[in-house]
Amino acid sequence: MQIQQFILSILFLFIGSSTYEDTITWNDNRKLSWVDFKANPNPNSDAVALTASGITFGYSLKTKGKRIVDYTVSVEAHFYPNKSWYLSEKADDHILAHEQLHFDITELYVRKFRQQLERLLVNQNIKAQMAQIHQAINEALDKTQKTYDQQTNHSINIEAQKYWQRYITEELKKLEKYKAP
Repeated sequence: MQIQQFILSILFLFIGSSTYEDTITWNDNRKLSWVDFKANPNPNSDAVALTASGITFGYSLKTKGKRIVDYTVSVEAHFYPNKSWYLSEKADDHILAHEQLHFDITELYVRKFRQQLERLLVNQNIKAQMAQIHQAINEALDKTQKTYDQQTNHSINIEAQKYWQRYITEELKKLEKYKAP
């Protein structure tokens, strides 16, 4: 029996990089703090802070001859400290909570990704199916992140911020089964 390994790709929602970088893996027991934001602020941005987060996805296939007989996957939400920044003179706990929710949204889409991958049956087109799911999840994640910022006006709209906090918390609970062990 042969085992072939394929690492599909690493997606960074706000960044692109092929070098090793420090990351923080999403964990509901560890919230972000301003010390996690290590990049220099973007002087051309109107933002007070930027959270760089994304989904890492990899898989391995088990083959017998040329037939795929099994597969395993790894999907995680990551925060990238060296690409995340804030303006210390304008940042506060409210803005930090807004940035944390960006990371939580990434985790929500990791769980949705795991849920969809769980439904796949082993077949000879599984690589293409995983790639298709990966692309769709990342598009949905990007759309949700943008909608979140638009509706909350980047945290300025307090009522919308509260709504999103409740909504994402509820959605994460609904998909608790797909939380990393």
